[in-house]
Amino acid sequence: MPSHLTLVALANAAIPAELNIALIEHAKVLGIAIAQESMARTDSKYFTARWTCSQALLPEARVAMRDIAAAHDADLAFLSSGFNPSEAKVLAMDMDSTLINIECIDEIADFIGKKAAVSEITEATMRGEIKDFKESLRRRVALLAGVSADVLDSVYKERLRPNPGAAQLLAGANARGLYTLLVSGGFTFFTEKLQQELGFKQAQANTLEIIDGKLTGKVIGHIVDGAAKNAFLQQACSLMDCHKENSITMGDGSNDLPMMQDSGISIAYRAKPIVKEKADAAFDRVGLDAALLLIA
Repeated sequence: MPSHLTLVALANAAIPAELNIALIEHAKVLGIAIAQESMARTDSKYFTARWTCSQALLPEARVAMRDIAAAHDADLAFLSSGFNPSEAKVLAMDMDSTLINIECIDEIADFIGKKAAVSEITEATMRGEIKDFKESLRRRVALLAGVSADVLDSVYKERLRPNPGAAQLLAGANARGLYTLLVSGGFTFFTEKLQQELGFKQAQANTLEIIDGKLTGKVIGHIVDGAAKNAFLQQACSLMDCHKENSITMGDGSNDLPMMQDSGISIAYRAKPIVKEKADAAFDRVGLDAALLLIA
């Protein structure tokens, strides 16, 4: 298996030459050779620069290089030489805080004054401090018992917004013939609307039980946790007659890690540290559609 990497910097403005100097100097300290391939603005709204690295990098080296890129207002991705962009077949994305700007369950809770209690569990779960996502979700949903179902529509219309570049990413991915999968530990009420709005081929999430127009505080059926997200991705790959390494995955929390692991390119979008550390790319500045440049 090839061990060298391609480093890709992505930014909203022209990438300064100082970033090239800083990365090369840091690589020397690590005893690694890197060489700049190109620095350009494509027909995209983003600016990019690429380097070839002579070998794989340890996690702490990636963190250091990302910190250097951040100091020059750029995001950094590490692409394996074993990944062939032309063979990408599937794009799988998380919803809450990845595709969209909110955690839906937190905003539902806000309507009944319970946002702080729910958010505390949500954050601990996304950081990986609460390991059992199913139990975490059940605890949070239980706090929503008695909420009017109309609140769901209010959250969608008043608070939910796709993150920057979402529509462009889906348009580009669908134009390339990728199988686009929205797979979420959130709720079908929102994923189904976003599937229709943005053009996902498939959407999977949890179903809130509603009786007499009110949430019961329960989830119907199997809970979509990290393992389930990965299983849905594997099914999509089978449908497209490809392997997981032919997929692009995007997420922000620890329950996204199972599907992100061993995918062709894993992208952490404004993510928790545990996710950024393990992901191939970390987007903290550029929009979701910058992912298209990694498979160009």
